[in-house]
Amino acid sequence: MTEGDVESEGQAPWALVARGLLNLYWVLSWLCVLLMVDTVSGAGGPSAGTRISSQFPASGVNQSPVVDCREVCGLNASNRCDFVRSNPDCRSEGGYLDYLEGIFCHFPPDLLPLAVTLYAFWLLYLFLILGVTAAKFFCPNLSAISTTLKLSHNVAGVTFLAFGNGAPDIFSALVAFSGPRTAGLAFGALFGAGVLVTTVVAGGIAILHPFTAASRPFLRDIIFYMVAVFLIFTALYRGRVTLAWALGYLGFYVFYVVTVVLCTWIYQWQRRRSLVYSVPGTPEMLSGSEEDRVSSNTNSYDYGEEYRPLLFYQETTAQILLQALNPLNYRKWRTKPVYWRALKVLKLPVEFLLLLTVPVMDPDKEDGNWKRPLNCLHLVISPLFLVLTLQSGAYGVYEIGGLFPVWAVVVIAGTALAAVTFFATSNSEPPRLRWLFAFLGFLTSALWINAAATEVVNILRSLGVVFRLSNTVLGLTLLAWGNSIGAGA
Repeated sequence: MTEGDVESEGQAPWALVARGLLNLYWVLSWLCVLLMVDTVSGAGGPSAGTRISSQFPASGVNQSPVVDCREVCGLNASNRCDFVRSNPDCRSEGGYLDYLEGIFCHFPPDLLPLAVTLYAFWLLYLFLILGVTAAKFFCPNLSAISTTLKLSHNVAGVTFLAFGNGAPDIFSALVAFSGPRTAGLAFGALFGAGVLVTTVVAGGIAILHPFTAASRPFLRDIIFYMVAVFLIFTALYRGRVTLAWALGYLGFYVFYVVTVVLCTWIYQWQRRRSLVYSVPGTPEMLSGSEEDRVSSNTNSYDYGEEYRPLLFYQETTAQILLQALNPLNYRKWRTKPVYWRALKVLKLPVEFLLLLTVPVMDPDKEDGNWKRPLNCLHLVISPLFLVLTLQSGAYGVYEIGGLFPVWAVVVIAGTALAAVTFFATSNSEPPRLRWLFAFLGFLTSALWINAAATEVVNILRSLGVVFRLSNTVLGLTLLAWGNSIGAGA
């Protein structure tokens, strides 16, 4: 069997398996970047490597004793709030809300089940935010960036698109690794999501929709996957990561990308060579680019074309803005079942905020999804969202010279740029530099995912404290399941 067989036999199910492999590999590579930075910053210390699982209490003369935060449930109800506020192990790493303080300081002890229930619903909604942001905003902008950079499908697939598909895993791991108390969540989520996607999800799809995988690409990815997991196992077994190990692991990923590109080039060269010696009169096989172009033209038919008015009319700027900010398709709403409508109702607030703050470039459309009033609004709102999201808004409220806040500077600069763009462009003619909106949308959606992932990690840690569960167990179960919702869908 060749690589081309996948395109005719179950391309989507096999793509799911490959995505599961690449997601775990991407996250582990980012882990190495973090560990490499820690190793470089601590090179002058007595140790040759960075310890993976250790506590790092803050330095200082007057320190509160560090006690496992899970001991709070064994105290009297009157002492729990003071314990959470004074114990360094109970402090949240970033985020906008302090969930442990909310449970033990703002809810009466009798309403603890209510607080846990509310947190559980908020956790599910955060997973929904992660899925919507990654699927409808983060991945399309990454695809547009790869198209703008004229990357081949194989290079884009193992780099940008793999990063987009694994965005919830990657950002959740980065947030979890930022604090030593939540590192267990990251490790559990990494391996839990990898096992879940490659076994339960892929196996369930194989039962419902049997497919045949290309043997050589499958064997290649499995070998690289096994080697990557083995390298991580050796680091965990030794209990430390050296600079040479981290650099070697990142180099191993580069070697994987080069191998994929080289194998694809060899395969295409063999196909072209076979066409030269084909029997005259035999229909020639389409090249990869031609196949993609035919399939994209076939799949890009808009079923809404028949609803276009017979008489052409020019939409006003206000109508374009209202239509661009409307996340609901009324014709699609009438044809969908009740459960889809209920889920859509939950998504509407999130999708509206994302449409308002995240520009999306679509390279498949002639205008690149150019919406002049909304895109000009993005030039003001997106940078403002960026500065108010970095470090939970710490950078945005910083005052320059003690007088002028950073967020005000961003608003003034964004308004000036939006005004110039608005008067220099038209509703029907997109500007030449419209591809820059893909990079702006990439940054904004990435911070959306990072903010949601931060809250997810903090909630899971809080639930672990309440139920006295280890972070590794929570990562293997709840965090892995939530981050893999998009893969299962």
